[in-house]
Amino acid sequence: MPEPVEKKSELHGATKLAVDAIIEVTDLVEAVHHTTSTLGGLLSWSENQRMWGISGFVYGNIRRITRLVGSGVDLGLQPLVDRIDQTEASPARESVIAAVNGVIGDYLVETDNPLAIPMEFRRERKTIRIDDGELQGDGPTSNKILVLLHGSCASDHHWTRNGHNHAERLAEEFGYWPVHLRYNSGLHISENGRAFAGKLQELVDVLPEDVELTFLGHSMGGLVARSAYHYATQAGYDWVDRLQKLVCLGAPHHGSPLERYGNWVDTLLQISPYSAPFARLGRIRSAGVTDLRYGNLVDEDWEGRDRFEKTDDLRTPVPLPEDVECYAAAARLAESDTENWNGVGDGLVPVESALGHHENPDFELGFPEPHQAVFGGIGHLDLLDDPRVYDQVKTWLS
Repeated sequence: MPEPVEKKSELHGATKLAVDAIIEVTDLVEAVHHTTSTLGGLLSWSENQRMWGISGFVYGNIRRITRLVGSGVDLGLQPLVDRIDQTEASPARESVIAAVNGVIGDYLVETDNPLAIPMEFRRERKTIRIDDGELQGDGPTSNKILVLLHGSCASDHHWTRNGHNHAERLAEEFGYWPVHLRYNSGLHISENGRAFAGKLQELVDVLPEDVELTFLGHSMGGLVARSAYHYATQAGYDWVDRLQKLVCLGAPHHGSPLERYGNWVDTLLQISPYSAPFARLGRIRSAGVTDLRYGNLVDEDWEGRDRFEKTDDLRTPVPLPEDVECYAAAARLAESDTENWNGVGDGLVPVESALGHHENPDFELGFPEPHQAVFGGIGHLDLLDDPRVYDQVKTWLS
C-alpha cells in the first residue's frame, strides 16, 4: 500500500504559500507604482520603497487583509481537515509538491511551511524507517544496493516514465535492491549533499556488512551524489569504501546555460528603476536552481555571496570520487553530432557539461572514454526511459 499523507499539512501549507505570494505581488505592484509616480532616477532604485497617503493606506490594507484571510482560511478548513483521514499519496500530488519545492523549496524551509519536503529514503513509495538502530520492515534481498537520486523539481515517481523504470529493470536483471532518495531540490546542493551523506551512513549502519553501493543520479541527482561523497570523505563515513559505481544521467556538472541566462536577465532588469521591481520575480528561483548556474557542490561556492549577482565561475574544484567507477551519459536534441546543437544539448544541459568536460583543467572531471555515452535525438527527461540509455546503463553496471 502507498504510504499515507496528512492532508491537513498540505492544505495549510498551500494556504500559507498563497498568502505569501499575494503579499509579494502587492509589494511588487507598490514598488512599480512608487517608481512611476515619483519618476525616480534612471540608475537607482530601492526595493523597500512604499507609497504614502491614500495609496500607501490601500497597499497596507491589502497586506493586512490578506494575512487575516489566510488565518480565516486556516480556521475554516479546520472542521474539514479534522474529518479527513489519512489517504493515499497520489503521484500527481507528490509531483506538484516536488515541483514547488524545486522552485522555492528553500523559502518553504525558511518559513516553516509544511509543504517543504523532508529528506528520506523510500522503497515502493514508502518511507524506509530506522528506529533504535534497526531497519523497520523488510530488509534488503541483495547485498547490491542501488541508490537513485532524482533531479530538480522531481521525486522518486519520476523514475517511472512511459511504463519504464530503470530501477525495477535493474532489480529484475541484476538483483539490485533499489532505494530512492527523496529530497527538497530547492535547497543548496551542498546542503542536500551533506544531509544525504549522513543519512546514508545511518542506513548503511543497519544493513549487512557486505553491502555494495551503486549511485544512479539523474540531472541534479548526480551533483548531490558527488557532493555527498565529498562531505562523507570529510566526515570519515565508511560508506565511501562500499561505493562501487556512480552513474550520472544528464548531470549538469558544469552548470546549465538556462540558469546563466536567467542571471543575465536579473542583471539587465536592475539597470532601470522601471524594470527593477520585476527583478524580484527572477529572484523567486531557489538556491538549488541558482546552484545550477555553474554546478556548485560545496558550501564555499555560495557562502557569503549574493547568489543572484552576476559573477564568474568561482567554484571550488571537486574531483570525481576516488576508487569509484564513474560514468556519464549525455543527451542531445540533434540526431547526429554533425548538427551544430552542442550548446543546446538535451534542452537543459549541454553535452560538454553532462560529460564533465571543461576548458579549465582544474574543472575537467576526466570520465574515462569508455565511461561516456551520448544519445542523439532525445531530451533531458528521455534519459529516464530511452531503451538505448537503459542498455548502456545495464552494460556499465553488469
